[in-house]
Amino acid sequence: MYQALYRKYRPKTFDEVVGQEHITTTLKNQVSSGNISHAYLFTGSRGTGKTTCAKIFARAINCEQNKNGSPCYDCSTCNALADVSNVDIMEIDAASNNRVDEIREIREKVKFMPVNGKYKVYIIDEVHMLTESAFNALLKTLEEPPAHVVFVLATTEVHKLPATILSRCMRFDFRLISVSVLANQLKQILDKENITYEDDAIKLIASSAEGSDRDMLSIADCVIAFCGNNITAQKVIEILGQNDKETYINLAEAIYNKDVGTAFELIENSAKAGKNMSVFAKDITSHFRNLLIVKTCKNYESLLGLTKNWAEKLCVQANGIPTENLMEYMKIFSGIESELKYALSPKTLIETAVASAITCFDEKKND
Repeated sequence: MYQALYRKYRPKTFDEVVGQEHITTTLKNQVSSGNISHAYLFTGSRGTGKTTCAKIFARAINCEQNKNGSPCYDCSTCNALADVSNVDIMEIDAASNNRVDEIREIREKVKFMPVNGKYKVYIIDEVHMLTESAFNALLKTLEEPPAHVVFVLATTEVHKLPATILSRCMRFDFRLISVSVLANQLKQILDKENITYEDDAIKLIASSAEGSDRDMLSIADCVIAFCGNNITAQKVIEILGQNDKETYINLAEAIYNKDVGTAFELIENSAKAGKNMSVFAKDITSHFRNLLIVKTCKNYESLLGLTKNWAEKLCVQANGIPTENLMEYMKIFSGIESELKYALSPKTLIETAVASAITCFDEKKND
């Protein structure tokens, strides 16, 4: 049976986790020294390794003979914890178990000693989804937990957590993973899968993941299903719809040249093709950002993970638009992203933003 790449290649040790060395090194040191805190908070964007690290950590602190701070997977405790029926490592989804009753149930269960290892570990995923009363119930347990209990809270929205919870946890912020690191990891996986590839194809997949390891592997699964055992840049462009990027090149050109008709036509064509207008606004903002990076940073190719062909196109356009314009365009389009969620006509809002971008420097001259 086929297994998705993100599941098949999910890290089992801290050394296999990519792009989070500032966190994995600290956790390995704590495991090796035995200085284990009672509560941890893992926060960061989706697919950056929060739950994976939580699971590795839960096994490592219970392992009888950890290897460089990671579980050995050979001792009797590791074997016992691998059983799906084990009750020493509990993973709870706060999105579907967010009521105070579920947290009170945890409070009752923490009193019991672990069955196999030294610690009972509760991994609460998407912890920001808990209700206010559930947070209050959890707080009581976090204040004075039994010595044999460790909590690992994971969230993508740390700003929604009460300060009282934050102050009782050791916090780790997971970073978005760079395009180069993602690309190297994908190459290693494809080599193991005996799949050939073009370097430009790898860059396209890695940059499309936007810093998420899991998203990259999910995209790679789709690409493999389409391309088979030979991944080319052209096929990746076809499946990811990367040709849409030409739309943003043309739209940016129309805005700078004050060509309202062409700009509105490009927006209309995108809307007819089914392009989500919120995504459209985000993409045009990203395009102006990329132009600004190309214009101001020497190592822009590695920063953006660009293919050679696309880097040349961006470079040509960036050199033709002043920095002041790019910054103003970014400000205008990023400013409407939140408004699009509630707009009755998102397309009209984008057209208004385009008109503002076209006329903004005329207004400054008049002032």
